[in-house]
Amino acid sequence: MALQDIRAPTLGQALRPNIWDGVAFVLVIGALVLIVYGGEQTVVPLSTLDAAPVSLDPANLPLYALRTTMRMMLAIVCSIVFTFIYAALAAKSRRAGMVLIPLLDILQSVPILGFLTFTVVFFMNLFPGRVLGAELACVFAIFTSQAWNMTFSMYQSMRNVPKDLEEASQSFHLSGWQRFWRLDVPFAMPGLIWNTMMSMSGGWFFVVASEAITVGDTTVTLPGIGPYVAMAIKEQNLPAISYAMLTMFLVILAYDQLLFRPVVAWADKFRFEQTASASAPTSWMLDLFRRTRALRALTYPFATLNKAVSNLHIALPGGLKMRARSGPSSLIVDAVWFAVIFTGTGYAAWKVFAYLSTTLSPSDVFSAVGYGFITLARVIVLIALATLIWVPVGVWIGLRPKLAERIQPLAQFLAAFPANLAFPVFVVIIVRYGLNPNLWLSPLMILGTQWYILFNVIAGASAFPTDLREAAGSLHLKGWRWWTKVILPGIFPYYITGAITASGGSWNASIVAEVASWGDTHLMASGLGAYIATATEAGDFPRVVLGIAVMCILVTLFNRLLWRPLYAFGERRLRLG
Repeated sequence: MALQDIRAPTLGQALRPNIWDGVAFVLVIGALVLIVYGGEQTVVPLSTLDAAPVSLDPANLPLYALRTTMRMMLAIVCSIVFTFIYAALAAKSRRAGMVLIPLLDILQSVPILGFLTFTVVFFMNLFPGRVLGAELACVFAIFTSQAWNMTFSMYQSMRNVPKDLEEASQSFHLSGWQRFWRLDVPFAMPGLIWNTMMSMSGGWFFVVASEAITVGDTTVTLPGIGPYVAMAIKEQNLPAISYAMLTMFLVILAYDQLLFRPVVAWADKFRFEQTASASAPTSWMLDLFRRTRALRALTYPFATLNKAVSNLHIALPGGLKMRARSGPSSLIVDAVWFAVIFTGTGYAAWKVFAYLSTTLSPSDVFSAVGYGFITLARVIVLIALATLIWVPVGVWIGLRPKLAERIQPLAQFLAAFPANLAFPVFVVIIVRYGLNPNLWLSPLMILGTQWYILFNVIAGASAFPTDLREAAGSLHLKGWRWWTKVILPGIFPYYITGAITASGGSWNASIVAEVASWGDTHLMASGLGAYIATATEAGDFPRVVLGIAVMCILVTLFNRLLWRPLYAFGERRLRLG
């Protein structure tokens, strides 16, 4: 009998459900039912949006929250796929990086309203008379608020893989495909997960503009929390705003516990260190699924398939090499490549000039550029303030996994907090005390700036090797020397990633923050964000194009002259290993 007790369980026993399978089954079936129900609403005729307009009845908020969350989840899936492809091409190919990274600078600087202006009609024409077209336009708009910082994060991680790990992959003769899945992706995982959480919050920040779409004469209002908030602000309904905030908090708490907390705990095994972490993150949801029998057995085929795919010995094409070949042939290819880039850029610039010159004068250009420098000054000041405040806080949180677990939902909620919900306070205070909107509306922009820095610094501090911390302790490095010699060099690449995406986030936030309204009271600050928002609302497409072009040029120059040199410095001097 004793011998039978120590035998390995039979196949039947391994597949026999236990109580944890029952709990997990309820959660999985409940999620599938919600997904199917929400999906059914996307294929109904477009006329149903007019037949059942958005209402401020709190009883509708659960359905609105479901629709909004499904759009954001679909957008985050698309962002992950985009990140893996785009970041890999930019990091592995020097010539591709010459185009893709400046293009990414431009894409992150294009405001949400800029994408909506030119994509709403396209997506709605794909499915004429159906809600699905409007849903896809909304998902694409949310995607544009999520994908860029995730891509920057993975690109930064792939460019900063420790040298000893690269040498190990070479000694094992890993193919390019195997190296990507066994080295690049695991090393990038901690930072990518924190940036994915930031992207979800970024989607909430712009959910009002994404779901309540107004471009010229085209108006589409999808059921969701965004239109609910927009209507509550228009009608000055404070209780409705409170209900929306409570709903947002509950939804963020739910997907934090059911999705992000398990992923953070699972990804802790990918930390680069030689000694075990003293305190690893935990997740009750991950523990629940690890205790299941039948449900885990159902995942075995997928795990086997994943292992087989990641083990494929596929060599990268010649153009996708971290180190380009030298020699005459390589110089000729570089020359041709540069010629193609400059030709394409020149052609695009000429088409934009031809379009704008028919309706706008040089004075319009000078006016837009002037507004751009005003917004640029706000962006610089806010990034500096966010750096001074959130770098120490992020390091303090990131080095304490248990504290990060408790603060994570709160940080996501604060990052998701739409600037629109702060309008009543700012508008009332500015009007009552006769304050200058150009100065006092600026703090609204920091809502779209500070969180990129905070989340990336937390990711950097969380991924900082424990053995290096122990070495610093053995050398008695404390105080200012510990900051300058240990932790700041360790988190520097993560901070630069956060600062670059913070720049794009704050430019996007200017569209919302420089134009504030509460009921019939409207305030406007001088700046490029207000310029684009006003032109979009009026359907003035030439000025929308001009404003977006000026914003893209300023952001690209700012990144090229400041952040990219710092990026290169981090790759050369502050690389682990």
